[in-house]
Amino acid sequence: MTIEFEQLNLHAGLLQAVSEQSFTTPTAIQAEVIPMLLDGQDIIGQAQTGTGKTAAFALPMIQKLDPEQQTPQGLILTPTRELALQVAAALQSFSKYSEARILAVYGGQAYAPQINQLRRGVDIVVGTPGRLIDLLKREVLTLSGIRTLVLDEADEMLSMGFLEDIETILAATPETRQTALFSATFPNEIRRLAEKYMHDPQHIRIQREQVTVDAITQKYYLVNSSEKIGALTRLFEMEEISSALIFVRTRVETADLANELSLRGYPAEALSGDLSQEARERTLNRFRQNQIKVVVATDVAARGLDIDNISHVFNYHLPEDPEIYVHRIGRTGRAGKTGTAISLVSPGERRRLGQVESFMRRKIPQAAVPSEEDIRANREEQLMKKVAMWLKRGRCLRERELVMQMVAEGYDALDVAAAALKIARAEEKQRPIHPVQEIVRTPAPRTERGKRTDAIRSNSRMAVSEISHEPGMARLRIGLGRVQGLKPGEVVGIIASHANIPGSVIGKIQIQDNRSFVDVPAELVQQVINSTRNIHIRSMRMDMQVA
Repeated sequence: MTIEFEQLNLHAGLLQAVSEQSFTTPTAIQAEVIPMLLDGQDIIGQAQTGTGKTAAFALPMIQKLDPEQQTPQGLILTPTRELALQVAAALQSFSKYSEARILAVYGGQAYAPQINQLRRGVDIVVGTPGRLIDLLKREVLTLSGIRTLVLDEADEMLSMGFLEDIETILAATPETRQTALFSATFPNEIRRLAEKYMHDPQHIRIQREQVTVDAITQKYYLVNSSEKIGALTRLFEMEEISSALIFVRTRVETADLANELSLRGYPAEALSGDLSQEARERTLNRFRQNQIKVVVATDVAARGLDIDNISHVFNYHLPEDPEIYVHRIGRTGRAGKTGTAISLVSPGERRRLGQVESFMRRKIPQAAVPSEEDIRANREEQLMKKVAMWLKRGRCLRERELVMQMVAEGYDALDVAAAALKIARAEEKQRPIHPVQEIVRTPAPRTERGKRTDAIRSNSRMAVSEISHEPGMARLRIGLGRVQGLKPGEVVGIIASHANIPGSVIGKIQIQDNRSFVDVPAELVQQVINSTRNIHIRSMRMDMQVA
């Protein structure tokens, strides 16, 4: 029996907000978790990203707010600032018909706006552990009134070295609080955390959806992040696209990519949380009616999108969760039709690609980026097909008269035809072929015992210069080491949180006495350096630079 949102005892304003976001029926985790949280129970939700867990904890948290309380009542911890922003945006959309005050706090943003808003009053705070600790130390954030606390993607936070920060935050909240912990996995660290800080939690497990993608042709192209747009436009030239959905990470990137594609001669529109409900529906209707062929969206914005004739799905960025990859590509190949799923994979995303392949239990073939010669040849082939089509139709009578007129004026008929084709090709100038350097995926070299040479432990005595970089990675040097108490988990946590990149893409970490080394994707070097430039650990500057 299908459960409706109206059966979950949610207030009318929340139901209306849910309806306007194209939510139809609750997901499995929403149907189980919402009533329990409304009833005051502690929850352990074991579920992957993409199962609807944000709404599962956000809706009860909003409903249980006390309008009379002036201090924060809800607290949500996330591992990255991107997730903090996504969760905060979801809360804002759900609280459309309430007066809930939402604030996202994270590193890399100035303190003053966050502090000012906290002083004006906030009901729910969403933040990364590091920034929350900083605000607690500055005594501008009080957690004594927290009624509900959520740990989102707890396993990721622990893998990033945030355990100590999480425990500090939990200790600053009332013991009477309600706690909800969500994690894709349930390792011993999560188990111990739950036993220590939760009250008789109910354990909810949501099974993964069955992977059914047999009707979809999958392939990927290995290119540098800076050249993804060039590779994408080349593929637009070669693929027979009737309609395409392109997935990116953030709302800002939807607009940026859509604008860039349009400037390069490939009209596209963005679908993001910044759009009003009316504007969103207008864009979707135009997409359904094939008035626009290309839409750039985030996973959140594409929720509820039900279109059967999408020919191509592009992963401009691979998702962090393999299951989301399946959700994405499942938007093509519907209603008995075939579809194509194409992923643009940077060197720093190869680990995610491997996770997707493991999850799906199949290899995704790598394809070669079309060359300039391929594109020029295809353009000419398509032009000749159009000319041949009009010749077969025999409906060019007026055009024949014009040609005969020019021949009578002394022009050669062949020259006239060539000039006409030149004019027909003028629009190609609006679609320049940008350079793309393809990267060949090669396995890391192995030792005689079959172990990869890049699997050297961080505590190895081998000199740094003797340790080879993993392909696509660059080594950064940190001016702190073992003497200063630096730990690998701190390095991962700081880089992931402040540079807004997943901890899974960070490579080897080597802690020495007074310096340390960390490998990061080559295309993210400047982003990492800039975002951590003013970071201090125990009053000591990290001083991160290229090794």
